[in-house]
Amino acid sequence: MSFTKSIETLFKKILPSPFTIAVLLTLLTIVLAFFGTSSKNEQHLIDILIYWEKGIWNSKLLTFAFQMILILVLGHVLVLSKPVNLLISKLVVYTKCTSTAVLMVSFTTILVAFFNWGLGLIFGAILARKVGEYAQENSIPINYPIVGAAGYVGLMVWHAGISGSAPLDAAGAGRIQELLANSSLSNNINIPLQITTSNTIFSYWNLIIFGTILIVIPLFLYAIGKRTTPTKTHLPTYQFNTSSKALIGAEKLDHSKVLAWLFGALTLFVFAIKYGKEVLELNITLNAINFLMLGLALIFHSSFFSFIKALEEAIKGTSGILIQFPLYFGIMGIMTSTGMVNNISDFFVSIATETTLPIFTFFSACLVNIFVPSGGGQWVIQGPIILESALKLGVTLPKTIMALAYGDQITNMLQPFWALPLLGITKLKAREILPYTILLMLVGSVIYILGLLIF
Repeated sequence: MSFTKSIETLFKKILPSPFTIAVLLTLLTIVLAFFGTSSKNEQHLIDILIYWEKGIWNSKLLTFAFQMILILVLGHVLVLSKPVNLLISKLVVYTKCTSTAVLMVSFTTILVAFFNWGLGLIFGAILARKVGEYAQENSIPINYPIVGAAGYVGLMVWHAGISGSAPLDAAGAGRIQELLANSSLSNNINIPLQITTSNTIFSYWNLIIFGTILIVIPLFLYAIGKRTTPTKTHLPTYQFNTSSKALIGAEKLDHSKVLAWLFGALTLFVFAIKYGKEVLELNITLNAINFLMLGLALIFHSSFFSFIKALEEAIKGTSGILIQFPLYFGIMGIMTSTGMVNNISDFFVSIATETTLPIFTFFSACLVNIFVPSGGGQWVIQGPIILESALKLGVTLPKTIMALAYGDQITNMLQPFWALPLLGITKLKAREILPYTILLMLVGSVIYILGLLIF
């Protein structure tokens, strides 16, 4: 317990709120840009502030931010549907003790998070909560904090999964060239239009690394679970919004199953026409993921009323992304327009080799994620740097992109930002799950580093 309290005290001393961190990073970038580039005068400072403003309102980046918000919201809405909730209820009956609970929770959460990070985050949180309720109702002694930690492990695999920001964004036509538009690369270096997900997310080596995580992490939690002491839980039953009032006139349309199923089916039909070929070629984009989840959510909720109620609940967790993404885009605007990206890229090239660049990328992504708790925001800021470094050193771009994804996702086990929805649902405190998530971070880091060295 003393170790846990020490970690909690350390976080309180060095980590303010995520929004404050974004503001401090913005101010630090402005200072570094002023003293590290060009002439140091009043006009140069004004230029830097203009670059910042332009970055904040970059239309392409704002589109990306909205796509990321939809991923979180629609993933949450899908989890709050009756079919998915029924599936969760069937899973919790396998709770016999702490070790079996964490094995089941972690394994299923990792699988779901590989499909979608928002879905995995909320699914894991609700599953952990349901396990706690089931154990409480049936007088089964469990250690609830480690169950909560097991429900959070999806955040250590998401970025290398189907909804990963970096690999999905890199798969967009012309996106690599856009990211490297301000690079100092020689004209002799061929910049690809895109890096398809068949070379990143669905590459054989990434699937092997994911498979290793899927096996090792649940077994590791199973072993720890056998050695933990049961804790007391006092959880009220978690219920979803329902309506029992009499329907009048047009209100019947809001509760119409036929209308919801019809519109959901129409959405899935358009999805098949528009994105079917891309999916078969394993080139899945952000728009494809969101469109699929929209159609499924409409059908699973069976009415617009249920869908909207779930939507209202899901939107509560998007405030951080909504306001922080533009701040990160502003940082990107300063770094690219002042030449800071090129300077950092040159530094990486000077100390790295073809073998060590992926490892340097992994550790730098680990560090950046602690201060920029957003995979999408981190990719926008760090992506051009690592891509340029990889091209200069002759390192394959898919491996470099996934090295960033691995580093970004693993320190989610240390960064409390994305744990907030889980803590709210499970009613746990950060200091209760932190000792377990730190251990998971160390085990996961070993697997990812070995994977980058072996493949």
